[in-house]
Amino acid sequence: MQKTALVYYLLFGCLCIILAHDSYKMPKRARRRMQYKGLRRGSLGNSRSNKQPQTKPPVLPTPVPRIPLINIDGDITEVIDSLIGLDGHESSYSVLPGKEGRCFVNGVIMYDKAAWSPKPCVTCLCSKGKVLCDEILCRPLTCHKIKIPEGECCPVCTDIVLSSISLGDASEFSGDSPEPSDLRVTARHKVHTPNERDILLKKEGQLLERKKIIVKQNRKRKRIKSQRERQKQGHENAQKDEESKKRMEEEKRRAYEEEELRIEKELNKKEEESEEKENEHEGNEDEDQEEEDILRGDVFRMPPRFPIPDPSAEIPPLPSGCSILDNSVSCINAKLTQIPPIMDAQLTSIELAGNSITSIPDEAFNGIPNLERIDFRKNNITSSGIGPQAFKILKNLQRLYLDENALVHIPPGLPATLEELKINENQLHAIDEYSLQDLKNLVTLELEGNKLSEANVSPLAFQPLKSLSYLRLGRNKFRTIPQGLPHSIEELYLDNNQIEEITEICFNQTKNLNIIVLRHNKLEESRIAPLAWINHENLESIDLSYNKLYHVPSYLPKSLVHLILIGNQIDRIPGFVFGHMKPGLEYLYLSYNKLDDHSIDPVSFYGAYHSLREIFLDHNQLKSVPLGIAEMRSLNFLRLNNNKIRTIPPERICRTRLNHEDDEDNEDDDGSEEEHDYESSQLEHLHFEYNYINTRDISPYAFSCVRSYSSVILKPQKIK
Repeated sequence: MQKTALVYYLLFGCLCIILAHDSYKMPKRARRRMQYKGLRRGSLGNSRSNKQPQTKPPVLPTPVPRIPLINIDGDITEVIDSLIGLDGHESSYSVLPGKEGRCFVNGVIMYDKAAWSPKPCVTCLCSKGKVLCDEILCRPLTCHKIKIPEGECCPVCTDIVLSSISLGDASEFSGDSPEPSDLRVTARHKVHTPNERDILLKKEGQLLERKKIIVKQNRKRKRIKSQRERQKQGHENAQKDEESKKRMEEEKRRAYEEEELRIEKELNKKEEESEEKENEHEGNEDEDQEEEDILRGDVFRMPPRFPIPDPSAEIPPLPSGCSILDNSVSCINAKLTQIPPIMDAQLTSIELAGNSITSIPDEAFNGIPNLERIDFRKNNITSSGIGPQAFKILKNLQRLYLDENALVHIPPGLPATLEELKINENQLHAIDEYSLQDLKNLVTLELEGNKLSEANVSPLAFQPLKSLSYLRLGRNKFRTIPQGLPHSIEELYLDNNQIEEITEICFNQTKNLNIIVLRHNKLEESRIAPLAWINHENLESIDLSYNKLYHVPSYLPKSLVHLILIGNQIDRIPGFVFGHMKPGLEYLYLSYNKLDDHSIDPVSFYGAYHSLREIFLDHNQLKSVPLGIAEMRSLNFLRLNNNKIRTIPPERICRTRLNHEDDEDNEDDDGSEEEHDYESSQLEHLHFEYNYINTRDISPYAFSCVRSYSSVILKPQKIK
């Protein structure tokens, strides 16, 4: 039996060789005609059927099939009738070139122009003894679970929940892929147990696979139909195309909305069923989780454009010791060593005073860019610990407090919106012309308690501050008034320095000055230039307390209202020293000096009788009430305590005038004594304690002009 089969195989082989040899002995013209007929028969046959050729070699010359080229979306875009003459890469399969145009593949002889599919997604052609293969490219997937459906060559996602095209409406759409923005569906999922999740995913995957096959078939039919219609109708005008396109988009949108409602109903129903099952087994409910999936019509899920952050990680919890109220966070004395990571764009204020923070990195305020106020007082921040871009993101910052830290320079990169800057009690030892260059809106600047002087502060340092009105430079090491102060300055505080002189040019550019504080310096009246400030029209208050003055300074500003000379060694008030002032001096404080009865002349207060409201002459060496007090009609507050006064004459405080209506005996009809008419007075507060006054010797008319006797302080007195 085996021998008989072997004989049959040998005879069959010989027959094939004879037939092949006879075909190649045909004339060239006959072979070319036969080849042309085979090509035509093959192209017509393949136009009616899309089936792939068989892998077994045919006996007769095989017509060349049409090889479909498939684009990335899986849609057929073009059909090539023949691969003869096309450039293609050689197959990587184990093939040997055959004789006279035939190919030898895996032990099988393939005739010239024969086509076969060695594996899914690959179609090969034998051309002139070489094998040319075309492999279908598949779309890259981003899903977690991938599966290759039966009869398909490209994998699909199996973790997609729903398709945004229903079975009933799929035939109404064209083959063009819809825009992803039109097919967005918000799907709500319930957390299930692993077994239930696998079952649901499996069922939904099967449903989606069936939908996909139907949708593809409908697309092919729709495309063929649309192509035929275009051939019949031809090219229409642009207006009709736009109208039809809009109509189709509206129909799609309506269909998508209806599909969304249907999907939500199905999901809600599934959620209710799963919740009932979970309540029976576990007895508690899981919290709902919401997520948004963007689904395409070809059931490929597109990855989100931006990663969705975890809601629980958006706002880290505040450290212990911190609290939040409205739009302000307070971490005062919370033992922090760094700025806490806060993510809240609504915050406008943060207080970090009394901690151990040493640095402000560039990204410190990335989560709170709308801050308007920052308080860093009483920390350990150093200049090297502040990043150059630390404050760049703060476009609304108005107030920055850095008191009691370890700064040696003004921080760089401060925002131009800053209106108030406080760097008191640090170690600043230099301010150059660029330190404050961008702070054109700064109104208040406090730099007290540092190591600044005229030697390390540039004359151009303050010129960029076009809006500055309040400047504090106390407790530094200035020996002269700083130069280059801005024109807008109104209040200048230079107390507790070492200033010895005020020259004529110190305040030439500061005509808007209203208050100057120079207490606790080393000024003498002879070192104050006559034209230093006499012509300033807005200067109303000068504090020269605790200097080295022996006389009340002359050439004071004409507009002066407050003059504070406490704690000097003044032993004389020169006559007419206040005579040039208009409207006149109102507050004069001369406490803790060396004034006595010879220090005050009858004209010492000339020019201020009608304007003075308060006079402090306490803690001096006066033995009697000074002359001129009774002439002050606007005086409200008088301090003469802690002197050496022994008596209070009747008319030193309250001035009287006699009525002489009855010239004969100065008696009225009732026989009463002469009447005293006291001129009107504003005096309300008097202090005479700690003198040597015997209250029994005081005249009953001494305080008659005072509005309330309870405001006259006479006790205690010193013992002789």
